[in-house]
Amino acid sequence: MAWSTWFVYLVAVIGLSLTPGPNSLLAITHGALHGHARTLWTIAGGSVGFVLLIGLTMLGIGSLLLQFPQALTGLKWVGGAYLVWLGIQIWRAPALQLSAPDDAPRPSSRRLFRQGFLAAASNPKALLFYGAFLPQFIDPGRDWRVQFLVIALTFAIVECVVEYGLARAAHRVRPWLERVGRRFNKTCGALFALMGAALPLSR
Repeated sequence: MAWSTWFVYLVAVIGLSLTPGPNSLLAITHGALHGHARTLWTIAGGSVGFVLLIGLTMLGIGSLLLQFPQALTGLKWVGGAYLVWLGIQIWRAPALQLSAPDDAPRPSSRRLFRQGFLAAASNPKALLFYGAFLPQFIDPGRDWRVQFLVIALTFAIVECVVEYGLARAAHRVRPWLERVGRRFNKTCGALFALMGAALPLSR
């Protein structure tokens, strides 16, 4: 992966991590309930789940490219169309409603880790998303295993940093998201659609 491609990927991953999803909402909720330090277990579990899904996606893409080297172009266009569709769904989504009971019991570190992992790994839409998103940044002329390491580590690090920031700011971010949730969804949806339209055209 060229440095210029990696930089575009980094920017896209930062934008993706800032978009409301199961793990980011879980980080906000756990940050408000259990504090940002204990929420690190939740974030770690989510990161392991994300890396697992990225690995499964890359294995599928790698196997496909070994059989059909020209398939990457088709994957980019199909993936771009999916990102546009996903942007439309996010645009139309209702405002976020985050609530947490005041008397919630204190969970174990293992339970927090498991919740984060399952929130990431049990979402079939995430596998579809990675199948659409990752081909935009893969160079078929380079070792896909090295690219997997770069892609997975970049995603995991960015996701950890963003979710930890959300956990620390949980008491401030949660009311803001509930107040401007519809506008935030429309902004994120528009960015997804633009990304889906532009990435297949890039080289």
